Amino acid sequence: MTTFKSFLLFLCITFLGHLQAYTQEKVNTREVLSLDKGWSFYQGDIPYPVIKGHNMTYRNAKAGYVSGAASPDYDDSSWCMVDLPHDWAIEGSVNPNANLSQGYRDRGFGWYRRKFRLAPEDKGKHLEIQFDGISTHATIWVNGTVLHRNWCGYTSMYIDITPYATYGDNVNTIAVRVDAEAQEGWWYEGAGIYRHTWLVKRSPLHIITDGVFANPVKKMGKQWEIPVEVSLYNAGKLSAEGEVEVTLISPDGEQVGRQSSTVSVTALRDKIVNLSLTVSDPQLWSPDSPVLYRVKTTVKRNGMVIDEVETKCGFRTIRFDKNTGFWLNGENIKIKGVCNHQDHAGVGVAVPDALWEFRLRKLKEMGVNAYRAAHNPMSKEFMAACDSIGIMVLDENRLFNTSPEYVRQLEWLVRRDRNCPSVILWSVFNEEPMQGTENGYEMVRRMYDVVKKMDSTRPVTAAMNGGFFSKYNVSQAVDVAGFNYQIKSYDRFHEENPELPLISSEDGSAFMTRGEYVTDRSKNLMDSYDTQCANWGATHRNAWKAVAERPWMAGCFYWTGFDYHGEPTPFRWPSTSSFFGIMDLCGFPKMAYYLHQAQWIKDEPVLQLVPHWNWPSDSIGKPIKVMALSNADKVKLLLNGKEISEQKVDPYEMNTWFVPYKPGKLEAIGYQNGKVVSRMKVETTGEPVRLRLIPYRHMLAGDGKDAMPVTVEALDSKGRHVPIADNMIEFTISGPAKIIGLGNGDPNCHELEKGNKRSLFNGLAQIIIQTTEGSGKVTLTATSAGMRSADLTILVNKVDLVPFVAVENSPMLLDKWMVSPGSFEKPDVTCQIADNDMNSWQPVAITTGKSIVLENANYIIFRTEFTPYQKLQENGGIIYLKNVVGKAEVWLNGQLIGTKATVNDQDLKVEFLPTKNKCDLRILFSGSVNTQVGLKGSVRIQEK
Repeated sequence: MTTFKSFLLFLCITFLGHLQAYTQEKVNTREVLSLDKGWSFYQGDIPYPVIKGHNMTYRNAKAGYVSGAASPDYDDSSWCMVDLPHDWAIEGSVNPNANLSQGYRDRGFGWYRRKFRLAPEDKGKHLEIQFDGISTHATIWVNGTVLHRNWCGYTSMYIDITPYATYGDNVNTIAVRVDAEAQEGWWYEGAGIYRHTWLVKRSPLHIITDGVFANPVKKMGKQWEIPVEVSLYNAGKLSAEGEVEVTLISPDGEQVGRQSSTVSVTALRDKIVNLSLTVSDPQLWSPDSPVLYRVKTTVKRNGMVIDEVETKCGFRTIRFDKNTGFWLNGENIKIKGVCNHQDHAGVGVAVPDALWEFRLRKLKEMGVNAYRAAHNPMSKEFMAACDSIGIMVLDENRLFNTSPEYVRQLEWLVRRDRNCPSVILWSVFNEEPMQGTENGYEMVRRMYDVVKKMDSTRPVTAAMNGGFFSKYNVSQAVDVAGFNYQIKSYDRFHEENPELPLISSEDGSAFMTRGEYVTDRSKNLMDSYDTQCANWGATHRNAWKAVAERPWMAGCFYWTGFDYHGEPTPFRWPSTSSFFGIMDLCGFPKMAYYLHQAQWIKDEPVLQLVPHWNWPSDSIGKPIKVMALSNADKVKLLLNGKEISEQKVDPYEMNTWFVPYKPGKLEAIGYQNGKVVSRMKVETTGEPVRLRLIPYRHMLAGDGKDAMPVTVEALDSKGRHVPIADNMIEFTISGPAKIIGLGNGDPNCHELEKGNKRSLFNGLAQIIIQTTEGSGKVTLTATSAGMRSADLTILVNKVDLVPFVAVENSPMLLDKWMVSPGSFEKPDVTCQIADNDMNSWQPVAITTGKSIVLENANYIIFRTEFTPYQKLQENGGIIYLKNVVGKAEVWLNGQLIGTKATVNDQDLKVEFLPTKNKCDLRILFSGSVNTQVGLKGSVRIQEK
C-alpha cells in the first residue's frame, strides 16, 4: 500500500510538473522589445564615492550594492533625457586642441541610466539585454551589480540579466558608464550608446542570440543544401525535451523544405542541433538580383511553439581564382568596391537605419557592387540593408589580437554575419605593423582557424600595406591576399605567389573638395579633376586601370565612398574631416562619382560635365579645364552652340579640354555607334534668388525612427541651380518630425551640426529629419536673407510601432532591507549598530507577497538607509509603504514619524521633513508569537 501511495504521489507530481511547464511555456514565446526610448544621460564623469568604514567597505564588495551613479537609488532627476542611438560628441563644437583624428571633437566620459518594470508573468523567462554598439569602452550594471565590460566600440553585448531581474512593483535599473577617451581607430568614432538596445524575453529552452547558421551550399547540378546549425540553451531548473523544426520559405512565401529533430537539453547547458534542408534550382542572390529566402526555426515542447526565429539567407556561389579573379554564380566579374567609415553629416555615428539605405543606394547608383566595412563590424541593420539592396561586403574585424577576449569578439562577428549572402570575405585586420613578421603570421594563422571553425564557406583575407616579400608574412596564412595601395607590387607578388588570389583591399586615397576646381592649399582646398592623391596612393583613374587591366586581380575597394569626420588629410586645422570621399559627408557627389559611373555602368548611358560655368569676370578668355565623364564611344563639346571638338572616349582617363571661358552654355553630347545617347550641359547662372528643398522620399513612417536627408539648394531667377552659392539658411519644422542633423559637405566648416542653421557650400546643404510617433503632414521651411523661402510638405503615415519597453519614471524606491534578530522585549529602535557588525542583521526581501513569522519573538525591526533625492532634500517627502503586515512604528533618523495600530495587511503613508543627510529608516513590527509581520509590497518615496 505504501508503495502504491508513493507511485500515485509520483504520478501527481509528474502531472503537475508537466502542467506547470505547459502553462509556463504558453506565455514564454520570444519577445524582442526596443530599449531605445527614455534614457537619462549625463555628459561627464561621476567619480565613485570614497569608500570608508567597515560596513561601507563590506557592502561595496557585494553583488547589488554598488555606490554612486551606478546604484539603482542614485538621483538622476537632473539629467537630460535622450533616445538612442545617441552620439554626444557630434553635438558640440569642434575644438582645435582636441585630437585631429577624432575630428577635433571632445569626447570624454558619459553616463546613461534606464529604468523599467517586468511583469510578474515574466518570471521564469530567460531575459537578455542587448547593446548593439557603445563607443568606446563601457561598464554596465543592472540593479547594482556589474554584469559586463566591453572592450570594443563596434561589437555587440548580449547580457543575461535573468538572475538579477526584479518583477511587479520593483523597478529594474540599467546604468552604463561610457569611456570615450579610449580610442580604437584613427578616425571619428563618436561617443555614447550609438546603436540600438533591446530587451529579449524567451522561454527557458530557447535559441541563443545569433544561434542559427543557415548558409546555402551548392551541390551537384541545380541541387543545393542548407546545413542548419541551431544553438540552444536551457536556462530552466530541469532538463528540457523538445523538438526543433526548420522550414525554408521562398521569396513569394511558399514553403519549399522542412526538417525536424527531437532534442534534450540539460539545465544550464547548451546544445547544437544539426539539420539539413535541400532545394532544387533556387533563385540566386546577386547585386543585380538580391533574392532572399527565409529559414524559420521553431522550438516546440509538447507540440507548442516556445521559441521561433527567422533567418534570411541567399543562394549564391563565390570563388576567388588565382588567374581570373572573382566569380559570382559562375560569372567572372570585377569587384567594384569602396571602403567607408560609419558616420554621416549631422548625426555622427548615431546613424538612423533609414540613412544606411540612402547611403547604400547612392553607392549603387554609382556602380558600386561591394563595400568594405572599414575597419570594424557594422550594425546588423546595415548588414541587412546590404543583403536586401544587393551589395557584397568585405566584413572586417577591428582589433588584431589572439587573446581570449579578442578571439571572442572575432567569433561574435562571424556568428552574427555568417548568414548574410552579402558577405564574401572575412578580413582579420587592416595594416598591422606585424604583418611582415613571424609573430604576425602566427597570429593570423590562429585567427584564420577561428573563422574557419565557424564558417568554412568564405575565404579569409588581411588588408596588408607592406611585408609582402618578407620570409614570414600574413599572406601565407590567408585564402586571398589583400593589397592596400601597393600597385607597384602587384605583378611581382603575383609572379612569386602564382597560387594565391589577389584583391586590392584598399585603393586610391585621392583628394577632392566637392565643387572646387582650383587647388589652393592656403585655403585647404583641393581641385576636383582627379589630380591630387596621397603620396602612398593613386588617383582614381590610375588605381582603376591597374586593377582593370589585370584579370587575376579580383577587384578593388576605393578609399573612400564618403568623406568622414576626423583624419583630416592632407590638411589639418581648420579642416576637420577627410578629403578622400567620392562623395562628401552628406552624400553629395564629387567628380569622382561620375568618373566611376562612367567606368562601371554599362547598361545605361552616363555623361557628366565638369566644372560649373560660373566663373568671375576676370576669367573671361582664360582657359578653363573641362572634363567629360562618359561611357559612350565619343563625346562632342560645344560652347554656346559652337563645337569645340569631338573626342573618342578614353575609358580610363576620360576626356579633357581647355576652353577659353565665356559665359553661357557649355554642352556635351555622347555618341554610341554614331547615335546620340546622352546630353549634358552646364550654364552660367544669375544670382541666387530663391531656395529649393528636395526630399529623398515623399513619405515617411510615423514610428519615431524613420529618417531621411533633404537637399537644400539655391536657384536663380530662371530656376537654375547656383553652384557657387554660400548663403546661410535657417530652418523651421512643424508636424510629426524633428531636425536631427545638418551638413553641407565642407571639410573646413565649423558650424554646429545640430540646431536649425546651416550655410550652403558650393550651392548645397543637407538637413536630416526624423519622424516622431504619429501621423500627419510635416512642413519644413527654409529661409535666407534676401531670398524667397522654400516649403516642403511630407506625409507621415501612421504605422505600428516597434514593440518597446515602457519608460519608467519611478519615484525613489527602497528595496534593500535588513532585519534584526527577534526579541520578546521591545527593543531600542534607535540603537546604534556597530560599523563592523555584518552578521547580526540579515538581508530580507520585500515585494515578495510574503511576510515573516515571529518565531519565538514579539518584536522585529526592518532597517534601510537612503539619501533623499535633491528635491526631497529641499522639500521633504512622503514614504509610501505598501502591504504592511502587523502593528508597526516608523522611525526616521531616530524620530517616530508614523504608526500602524492594526495587524491586518494595509498600506501606510508617512511624511518626513526636508533633510540633506543620509537617512536611517527603521520599522518596528510587533505581534504575538508565530504571527505574520513585515513588508509584502514596495516602499517608495515621493515628493509632497
